[in-house]
Amino acid sequence: MSEETTLASLVQRIDVLEAEAEIRRLQARYMFLCDTPCPEFAVRDDAHRIDLIVELYAEDAVWEGVGEYYDNQFGRAEGHEAIREHFRRFWGEKQEPALLLNAHYLTSEQIYVDGDNATGQWIHMQPWLFSDGTSLLRSSRLNNSFRKTGGGWKITRTRTENVFIAPLSDAFASDYPSASVLMGP
Repeated sequence: MSEETTLASLVQRIDVLEAEAEIRRLQARYMFLCDTPCPEFAVRDDAHRIDLIVELYAEDAVWEGVGEYYDNQFGRAEGHEAIREHFRRFWGEKQEPALLLNAHYLTSEQIYVDGDNATGQWIHMQPWLFSDGTSLLRSSRLNNSFRKTGGGWKITRTRTENVFIAPLSDAFASDYPSASVLMGP
């Protein structure tokens, strides 16, 4: 192998590693912004949180729940405004009982980069605690896609399928913050 070929191969491998790292951060940031209470410092309200989430998506992106459980629960949203509306249903409307705690844990990561496009699969788990004391554990498979743009990588598809939903004992968490100060000054 010539020096020129070796160098080109190394550059290509570095490009893939950097893309994987940026996609990993992008997916983790999405999950971070979806946590309750929102741990992002200086998020003024849920509308601001939703704006930050929508910024992670390409203009033509799709967010969809699929499979026998999520088809009817989440549906499909195409484009920024539809995705924004999807998230307004979570945070823009007063929900009763109110969601007090929700944290996302990602695992089983697989990222495949092909030039300026990529796919990623994860399994995530998330405990939920509501103001009436009820709680549950939810797990989903994610099959997402990404595209490199002039401004970096963007999500082009979030596709989530239910693995299971299990009730947790009432008020399973005794100590949790009403607001996050993790990212504060």
